[in-house]
Amino acid sequence: MTIPIPLVPVTLAGRLVRLEPLQPDHHDALVTAAADGEMWDRWYTTVPSPQQMRAEIDRRLALQDAGTMLPFTAIRVADDAVIGMTTFMDIVPSVPRVEIGSTWNRQSVHGTGTNAESKLLLMTHAFETWQVEAVRYRTHKMNLQSRAAIERLGAELEGLLRADSIDERGVVRDTAQYSVVARTWPMVKANLEHRLRHR
Repeated sequence: MTIPIPLVPVTLAGRLVRLEPLQPDHHDALVTAAADGEMWDRWYTTVPSPQQMRAEIDRRLALQDAGTMLPFTAIRVADDAVIGMTTFMDIVPSVPRVEIGSTWNRQSVHGTGTNAESKLLLMTHAFETWQVEAVRYRTHKMNLQSRAAIERLGAELEGLLRADSIDERGVVRDTAQYSVVARTWPMVKANLEHRLRHR
């Protein structure tokens, strides 16, 4: 199987986190999640503020309709609390490859294993259902927390993309690009499963 176009929403469930297809009625819970740590108040990343959340949900769903994004709402299994958002994006069926990105999680779940399990669920789907050749991760060069988390996943730095984009404040951004490729996926998966076994 390869990446199906049009994209088909799917729920991916683990022990710590469940990734459900993003829905408009997730709005209020996502606002609450973003308020945990005021996640929008970071200059090196983009998290929607309460006022921007509706537009961001609409944007992601429009990209899903266009076949270029598959967005999810992340939900903690223990109490069904919404903890954030993530997506498959930059989808290239011809290779095939995808990027996992536009991810944020409420501050109180950082370091609890939910992000690692989310990435395990997404990469398992990408490599084992869609049979992609590569999964990419991209983040701001200065987002050291995100870069460390990506590296703990087992993704390798491909390089820095200088003057890659301009953020909403008009600042030119350098991007760190990482990837996991099909031949290294079994090792990456085994490492993530080992890490999560102790959560």
